[in-house]
Amino acid sequence: MLTTQEARFGALSEEMLRESPKVLLHDHLDGGLRPSTVIALAKECGYDGLPTDDPQELGEWFFRGANKGSLPEYLEGFAHTCAVMQTASALERVSYEMMEDMKNDGVVYVETRFAPVFHTDRGLHWHDAVAAVLAGLERGKRDFGVGYGLILCAMRNQQKSLEVAELAVDFRERGVVGLDLAGEEGGYPPKKHVDAFHYIQRHNFNITIHAGEAFGKESIWQAIQWCGAHRIGHATRLIDDMTIKDGRAVTMGYLSQYVLDKRIPLEICLSSNVHTGACKDIASHPFGVYHHHRFRVTLNTDDRLMSNTTMTKEYKLACDVFGLGINDLEKIAINSMKSAFIPYKERIDIIYELIKPGYHRVRKKYDL
Repeated sequence: MLTTQEARFGALSEEMLRESPKVLLHDHLDGGLRPSTVIALAKECGYDGLPTDDPQELGEWFFRGANKGSLPEYLEGFAHTCAVMQTASALERVSYEMMEDMKNDGVVYVETRFAPVFHTDRGLHWHDAVAAVLAGLERGKRDFGVGYGLILCAMRNQQKSLEVAELAVDFRERGVVGLDLAGEEGGYPPKKHVDAFHYIQRHNFNITIHAGEAFGKESIWQAIQWCGAHRIGHATRLIDDMTIKDGRAVTMGYLSQYVLDKRIPLEICLSSNVHTGACKDIASHPFGVYHHHRFRVTLNTDDRLMSNTTMTKEYKLACDVFGLGINDLEKIAINSMKSAFIPYKERIDIIYELIKPGYHRVRKKYDL
């Protein structure tokens, strides 16, 4: 039997972590394609912009391009994935395969997101793009037993967020669970899109916003206080609202204390935050501080293709670098499920029917 120390530090294998039930709340559909699928779809639609038609080489190329410590450079690879996601059949395929990948990675519930505006180059309407993605997700749910929700992304640098908000509400009975604001933060504060989020609020719907990744804590404050965000994507710069000594917060400002007190979930993406330059390395990521002080942290992949990651890998990083054990991971999975944008009854069912029994099986199998 593993000692407490072994169970907490480094003894949790990838196999064990893969079998542990996981909940993924921050995943970009166009950032998680299989390299082989990118190549196949490029051939189908006649796209000749890929640097190689070898799946392994292409996967390595995406990762090299993303791992430069710059968010704008990180985002460049999306030009290629979006270029091959311009038909209903392509969007349905990518969504379906994502659900299979979730199943193989031990994910029991996933909220994926995409921006319909990026999938109209060949005449596809936003409505048809969303319907195609939902068709793939629903088929994947039937075949693989993974729960899902779809989040629609409005883009910071475009004045179409209200239209995206209206689209999200229109599809709320078919699997769309909320609205996100994504894209380059600098120069595009959340408050410029306040009308869209007021629309969502008036319809009693759900809001998550990328904030505090490439810009300061002010972005997080605006996301919460101007736009009513129920969750915050990344939130790495929330650490700027704390006085840190020896890896712990000595004092907290009003913003960080508010986030802690109101249990606002933080969608933490360890790998991509290093790749985009939000953090210099995993060890210096504020996740350790947030987790220690009991913020409601969740672990996420962000862009599986670009960052060459999975939920299992993100869990392993958290265990190896921050000393998380099986009890910590179960709590994160439960808190993630509590923070999901589906109805309360559905969240509770997944917690008590899948997550808790799943961790019980893992503990029993590996004698934890």
